[in-house]
Amino acid sequence: MKKSVLFVCVHNAGRSQMAAALLKELGGDGVEVRSAGSNPATEVNPQAVAVLKEMDISIESQSPTRLTNEDVMMSDYVITMGCGDACPIYPGKKYLDWNLADPAGKSIEEVRRIRDEIELKVRELLKEISS
Repeated sequence: MKKSVLFVCVHNAGRSQMAAALLKELGGDGVEVRSAGSNPATEVNPQAVAVLKEMDISIESQSPTRLTNEDVMMSDYVITMGCGDACPIYPGKKYLDWNLADPAGKSIEEVRRIRDEIELKVRELLKEISS
């Protein structure tokens, strides 16, 4: 059965967008992926778009979306990245908190480091989902 993963950060503009795109790329059709934010921004962080484009992954057409209870209820894994108490807790879900720097206002080099850290965590997550 296909696992469902939800990535959550406050603005759904950087970390969660990059994580979702990387999991879709690396996990293919084997995993269902969503991302959302407790207080979504108006657009995806241009630095996040740029560093994923370097990997031939496009998130240009993505838009930040608001976190809903339904998003959480439909997910097997809920991965938070700094949204605090805004994430509802439901039994039967696996919650992980990835302590990642917010790419907002960071240089392209710093955003690349955040992307690479996210990629490592996504690869570890895929191993867990697959086992």
